[in-house]
Amino acid sequence: MQDPEKFLLPHLFRTEYRKIVAVLSKLFGIQHIAIAEDIVSDTFLLASELWGLKGLPQNPTAWLYTVAKNKTKDYLKRDNLFTSKIAVNLQQQFTEGQEIEIDLSNQNINDSQLQMMFAICNPVIPVEAQIGLSLNILCGFGAEEIADAFLTNRETIYKRLKRGKEKLRTENVPIELPSPTAINERLGTVLTTLYLLFNEGYYSTTQNTTLRQDLCVEAMRLVYLLIGNEATNQPAANALLSLMCFHASRFEARTNEAGEIILYEDQDSNLWNKELISKGEYYLNQASQGRQISKYHLEAAIAYWHTHKTDTHEKWESILQLYNKLLQIEYSPIAALNRTYALAKANGKAQAIIEAEKLQLSGNQFYHSLLGHLYTDVDNGKALAHYQKALGLAKAESDKGAILKSMRRLG
Repeated sequence: MQDPEKFLLPHLFRTEYRKIVAVLSKLFGIQHIAIAEDIVSDTFLLASELWGLKGLPQNPTAWLYTVAKNKTKDYLKRDNLFTSKIAVNLQQQFTEGQEIEIDLSNQNINDSQLQMMFAICNPVIPVEAQIGLSLNILCGFGAEEIADAFLTNRETIYKRLKRGKEKLRTENVPIELPSPTAINERLGTVLTTLYLLFNEGYYSTTQNTTLRQDLCVEAMRLVYLLIGNEATNQPAANALLSLMCFHASRFEARTNEAGEIILYEDQDSNLWNKELISKGEYYLNQASQGRQISKYHLEAAIAYWHTHKTDTHEKWESILQLYNKLLQIEYSPIAALNRTYALAKANGKAQAIIEAEKLQLSGNQFYHSLLGHLYTDVDNGKALAHYQKALGLAKAESDKGAILKSMRRLG
């Protein structure tokens, strides 16, 4: 039997912690989010103590919800802060003497998280702080994980989160869906946050693993919440969910039994999830109903072509042109790097090498891995040198294994 503290609790913390925090924050008001976080943290601390001694309850999630409810009620009964401040916010909802109900139904959790997304993405907070807070509060990211997502240091993120939470408190930002105009203004930041969450799961840089499916699934669930609400069911959200479905369809083929990454060209397409591919196509069609094309539309279209395993010039030329449009909309060094792979497939390695070396991403392992691939059978000496640099920059053991395998192919 697996140790619940080692396997189940971290998973539940990732999936349930932020749900309960969202509900309690909505109940208390966002200025008291620290109280909500303390109550939920105490709930998980108790679970780690009791489950390790007594074993798993029959329904671990229901156990967490029940304990969180009881801890909340106990807190509200005994704490002076509730009497002096929080009660003012709740007195309109409950008559005197009536017991406060903590609603942890699926519907209220979904509504609370959706409203929390837009509360955090309020223009009174800088955009980078909005994304950091969303990853922290909605997605359960620690400062180190957020620092990796932003390619910055942990102390910077700590300060950013602290200032952001203080701003939420001082501005007393309501946890509710804003006006249609405000939704349009804030949706981009919400989508960016969920995009970063999925990417952290699809290729984790903070843990010794290539794929964290729980993060990907959670990102998809949150985007689905947006699509399930009429006010937020917009083309860009559908395009992002389409992109996620296409990527998720290759989960099983992307790593081997040892956890080592399998490059796209070596993947067994029989392992690709046809149902997710079909859903990706559906949401991409839904996304086409709007007038504007977002980066998610283009990335989803690129991912769509990657669900066709057959190597054809039409496929790689289409991908290349999509990357050209993507870089015009929003330049990214990683997108430019990925474009050079498509360029090699469409027009040959010689042209791709010239374009790749212009990027000068000398501190990026994928840059050197790609150049190692491009130089293979063109100049094997240079290929080996780039693979060695990539090996020195790689963090995950799965990455190192894949690089070593490519080096062995050079003989």
